[in-house]
Amino acid sequence: MTSMKFAALATRIERFPIAGSFTISRGAKTEAVTVVAEVSRDGLTARGECVPYPRYGETPEATLAAIEAMQEAVAGGLTREALQAAMPPGAARNALDCALIDLEAKAAGLRAWNLLDRPAPGERTTAYTISLGTPEAMAAATAKAAHRPLLKIKLGGDGDPERIAAVRKAAPEAELIVDANEAWTEANLEHNLAACAVAGVTLVEQPLPAGRDEALARIRRPLAVCADESVHDRSSLAPLRDRYDAVNIKLDKTGGLTEALAMADAAQALGFEIMIGCMVATSLSMAPAMLVTPQARFVDLDGPLLLAHDRDHGLRYDDSLVYPPDASLWG
Repeated sequence: MTSMKFAALATRIERFPIAGSFTISRGAKTEAVTVVAEVSRDGLTARGECVPYPRYGETPEATLAAIEAMQEAVAGGLTREALQAAMPPGAARNALDCALIDLEAKAAGLRAWNLLDRPAPGERTTAYTISLGTPEAMAAATAKAAHRPLLKIKLGGDGDPERIAAVRKAAPEAELIVDANEAWTEANLEHNLAACAVAGVTLVEQPLPAGRDEALARIRRPLAVCADESVHDRSSLAPLRDRYDAVNIKLDKTGGLTEALAMADAAQALGFEIMIGCMVATSLSMAPAMLVTPQARFVDLDGPLLLAHDRDHGLRYDDSLVYPPDASLWG
């Protein structure tokens, strides 16, 4: 592995306005707040981006401080292998891991997938997210996106059968996946799953709160159920085999692309289908995640599509098709 000796590390918080607002069961936001790690050596500069997530106790300021605390280690030649033990999984390690991969690729004159000996990603259809709202508001938003082949519908508990029925009526041809973001209960779980099945939904993400999802093992699931908040890295996979059919891999949860790729391999070995997901962020967050897409049944990398503007040299999106990154962006 290429040495990172005498590299310099810089960090910053960046803010990108969301087009309108983004609403899930835990609330709404109008901007994406990201933290960027920038590593420089021998005239080369590499970057990684992360999104601190309050659900996991992360803040931009604490994430920035955690990355900055690695200054001496980076200057002393920190490798990605050493990074996995030096920092816990989470947003801060993700930004630094992806920056180190970008630097290694630049130094070697290779694309990141060649460097890591992974299949080259191709264009993939990404899900497009419909925010939580009233059935009428969600139907109106869905109607504008009904031409897209894969829609991800944010649900929130009470009234979800009416929401998913309204969405299906507005997009009769689209494949639908649903994300409840832990908002369902044991009392409404089977009723809501049945409503999704009637609407022809393919997959439901994280219906019950993490740590309180045992009911999924006791019922007959009428469609595939995917873990999101219940799964983080490889260590969290095995206990979920009787509850979930798929896992949502996000680099901000795994702590970077290094662990995400290892997790994808482990998840497939355990029989899970894979979704590669994202937080609302720029193309710099999506670019490394594209390396997981060859193993993914579902691709949910629409973060830049939800922003008022992306960063320069962003990923190419052709409606719902997303393409691998140019080297000018990452990797």
